[in-house]
Amino acid sequence: MHDINIVPYVDVMLVLLVIFMVTAPLVTPGVIDLPSVAKSSNAPLAPLEVVIRQNRTMLLRVRDAHGALAEERPVGRAELARVIRERQGKNLDRPVLIAADKDVRYEAVLNVMDELQKQQVRRVGLLVQPAR
Repeated sequence: MHDINIVPYVDVMLVLLVIFMVTAPLVTPGVIDLPSVAKSSNAPLAPLEVVIRQNRTMLLRVRDAHGALAEERPVGRAELARVIRERQGKNLDRPVLIAADKDVRYEAVLNVMDELQKQQVRRVGLLVQPAR
């Protein structure tokens, strides 16, 4: 006899199926007790944006709490940290995002990041456009 007999395999599979069908309702799913928090009294501040253009000129963009552009002004590298400190005011954790044109040299972005870190600006990040 040279044929494969699959009847024992089908029997085993049916027995396993019955076992899983009987035990599945008995297993209780884990209940997660999530913590609750109160609503924040003050809205988070929008980050400050430093825009570096291809010709290495810089702009400082300030947005309001709703994300609308409130102010946009050109700044030089020498005055950048001072202007950011003034805008941060008492909130030193207000983030600063660097938005550079994709053709700007990496060195220019690093120089701006380095200058901000030397002036003890705590939260510095890079603004990117998500791929489509």
